[in-house]
Order: sequence, then structure tokens, then C-alpha cells
Amino acid sequence: MSEIKSDTHSELEQLYNDSIKIIKEGHVVTGKIVSIKSKEVLVDVGFKSEGIVPITEFSQQDLEVGKELEFYLESIENDAGNIVLSREKAISIQGWDKIVKFSHDGTLVEGRPVKKVKGGFLVDVMGIEGFLPLSLSAFKNIADKDILYKPFQFKIVKVNNLRRSIILSRREAVQKEKDVAKDRIWQELKIGSVASGSVKAITDFGAFIDLGGVDGLLHITDMSWSKISHPSEIVALGDKIEVVILNLDREAGKISLGLKQRMPDPWADIVSKFTVGSKVRGKVVNILPYGVFVELEKGIEGLVHVSEISWTKRINNPGEMFAVGDMLETQIISVDKDSRRISLSLKQLEQNPWLEAEVKYPQGSTVSGKVRGFTDYGAFVELDSSLEGMIHVSDMSWTKRIGHPQDVLKKGQKVDVQVLSVDAQNRRIALGLKQLQDNPWPKIAEKYPLETALEAEVVSLTDFGVFVKLEDELEGLIYSSEIDKDTVSKLKPGDKIQVKIIKVDVEQAKIGLTARI
Repeated sequence: MSEIKSDTHSELEQLYNDSIKIIKEGHVVTGKIVSIKSKEVLVDVGFKSEGIVPITEFSQQDLEVGKELEFYLESIENDAGNIVLSREKAISIQGWDKIVKFSHDGTLVEGRPVKKVKGGFLVDVMGIEGFLPLSLSAFKNIADKDILYKPFQFKIVKVNNLRRSIILSRREAVQKEKDVAKDRIWQELKIGSVASGSVKAITDFGAFIDLGGVDGLLHITDMSWSKISHPSEIVALGDKIEVVILNLDREAGKISLGLKQRMPDPWADIVSKFTVGSKVRGKVVNILPYGVFVELEKGIEGLVHVSEISWTKRINNPGEMFAVGDMLETQIISVDKDSRRISLSLKQLEQNPWLEAEVKYPQGSTVSGKVRGFTDYGAFVELDSSLEGMIHVSDMSWTKRIGHPQDVLKKGQKVDVQVLSVDAQNRRIALGLKQLQDNPWPKIAEKYPLETALEAEVVSLTDFGVFVKLEDELEGLIYSSEIDKDTVSKLKPGDKIQVKIIKVDVEQAKIGLTARI
């Protein structure tokens, strides 16, 4: 009977011992909260007695009966016979293990700066105190109130196992966050899709748009269907805009963006909107030496070439006639949808005066006009119908050698001229000044027969001879072959020289001389 009782007692003791976990001091164990009191929490860790943990070591969300948590076993039995546990130390130990792992694989950790110290900040990372040097903080121009106790991501750059201390870097975490964001954005971007961004920088050729971690280029030609001279006409720094992805080059890291592509192409139905021969009104938006650009509607511009401004006036500088903002009525003379060009005309709205020029200005008639301008070879005269004719230097005087038209005429001077010819097709009228007087050369030929010897005054010296004055407004040429080089070398304008007539050409209006007498 005693043997049966002994066997039963041994079995019960074995069952009891098997039900109790084998736990050791200095280890982290799992426990279940069984009771919450005002200052302490009772935790069942599967041992013969319950453990006691100060309530201050729990976060509010962890204080829940039945919740299982990790605890550090400080003592199996204190003076009161209870197990002594620590929630904070368990968190710290587990946190350190994670910190060591994260420091090896580069995983970012969340932490909260809790104090500013000399050279940086103290940061709480999973219950471990870390140091963040200012040089690695990336907190430039940020107030302390916006840093302390705020959550940030950090990279662990150094671990000291002995002291259980860590060095953190916010700067490297920021870079990693950017890299991750870039990778994500590159995966999300698709050609043809619309993306939101902000204007980061503006250059002469376009604007760089921050798409949330990667930059794309919005070229000036893709900003508007209308011509613009600078990107700042469309966007400003900091603007939030939506753009179309035109092209992606992941290898080169380039993204091409478009803004105008979000709006309908105004040139799509251009032929039906603007027909050749129709009159249109528009605003001058640009003036160049070769013509004037007129905006007919948003995104549609036409060019009035200088040759289409006036039937009669020579336009050298359109800027003297027009200003940006002027409203003009024009006529469409051509539409090229493929080249996106519309040619406009101002003169086509008026009657072509050249159609009646030959009738109005018959050859040989005398007309009046005003000197409007000069070239080296003649003077332009505006006639009463606004048509222009030209007096060639050779038609200004029968006898005088004209160096420049301005030696004879002045701008704005009113003159009577003879119409020499009218070429309506090429829009040219030749005028003569000398033709209003009788040709004196037949009489000159009589006055200066060949072999006539006389004294003349040197006017100018050239490579082909010496010009001399025979009388007022009458000159002759001593051919270079008819005068010694030594004699020429001693001559100067105003000198007197003996000459002889060797040629009088009435048709060419020339007198040839020799100094070899």
C-alpha cells in the first residue's frame, strides 16, 4: 500500500515539473498579462509563480489582460517570492539585436531626436540611445521645435557592441529615400501618361519639372502651341503643373515632358478654319527683319512677309511700321498644315497700282516726286501715286561726274524728272534728271575738236588715269598711257597741266586727253 502511494506522488510531481517552463535569469521570455493594478502588472511566464512588472514600463496600447509580450527575466525569485521581470529591458535587448542586423543590411530605422547636445542630437531608436552628428543630420535651416520628438528615418552608420551605442545618419537616409522614390517613380512612369510635378528650374530652352524625386525636361517647344520667346511666359518657379510623358530614357536618366500635348492641336482642322483668299484679323506678336508674325487665334500664327506689306514701298525694317500688339486685317494667301505655316498679305487688300503704272506714267512724260532715299548708284523718288522710281547716277547730269547721289540731291527734296521706262512686271520705273535739259555733247564736240590744246585743272588721280576739269561741270580723262609716271607722281588736285583732245565720245559722254604734247 505504501509503495502505491509513493508511485502516485512521484507521478504527480513529474507532471507538475513538466508543466513548468525551464526559464533562466538574464533571458528574454514570453509572458501573458493576467492582471493590471495601479502600479504594477502581473505576468504569467509559465512558472510556478507570476512575475511583477512596474506599470510605467508599458505603453498604453500594451496594457491589456491576456496580451502576450516579451519580458527580460531579472530574477527567478525576489524576497517576496515573486519573479522579477522587465518590459523595457526586453525591448532594449530585442531592439539591439535588430539594430545590429539593420546596421549590416542597411535597413533604415525610425527614431525620434530627444535632445540637442554639443555636435548633434541624441536619438531614441527602439529604446536605444543613438547619436546623430550635425554633419550627418540634414537638418539645415530647420528649427529645433520641428526636429525634437518628431519621427525620422535614419541609417545606422556605426555600432559599438561593447557600449551599446550607435551613430546615425539622416543625410544617408534621405538619399536612400530619394533613391527608393526614384526607382518607384521610374516604375510608375509610362509614355503617354499624365504626371504631376512642380517647376524646379527655368532656363532659356525650357523648364525642369520635379516629378516627386526625379526631374524631367519640359522643352520650350512643348510648352505651348503658340510661339513663345521664353519659358517664363508659361511657367514660374514653384508652379504645380500636370504634364504628359513624351519619352523615357532610364539609362541616360532623361525624361521628356509636354504641356501643350494636354490641349487639342489647333492645327488639326486648320484648312477648314482658314481658307485661302479670306480676310482675317489678328494681333502682331513678333517682328523680324523679314516680316511680321500675326496671331490669328491661340496657337495659330501667320507671317506677313516684307514683300507682302506694300505694293510700292521698299520695307527694310518692319519695326518702323508696326509694333507688337497692333491689330491688323490681312488676307490669307497660303496654308501649309504639314509645315504649320500660314502666309498672310496686307497689300493684297489694296488695288495693285502697278497695273496702271504704264498708262499713268508714259515714257518721256515729266512728273514730280519727292526724294525718299539713296543707294550708291542712285536716288529713289516717290511719285504721287506712292509708286517709286529711281534716278541712276548716270542720269543725273550730262557732264558732271557724280561720286554719290547725295552730291546732287537731298532727302525730302521735290524734283521734276522724266520717265525713261516703266517695267510693271518687275515693278521698276526709271527716271531721269538730266533728260529735262538738252544734251550738250554735240555742242561740246564742236567746241573741243580733236588736237585742241588747252590748260586744265587736276581733279583726281586714279589707277587708270587723271581726271581734269576743262570748264565748270565738264571733265576729261588723261589716259594712264598718255602721261608719264614721273609726271603723275608729282601731281595733286588743283595743279594745272597742259593737255590735248584726242577723243570726244558724244554717245558715251566722255572726253579723252593726252599730256604728251
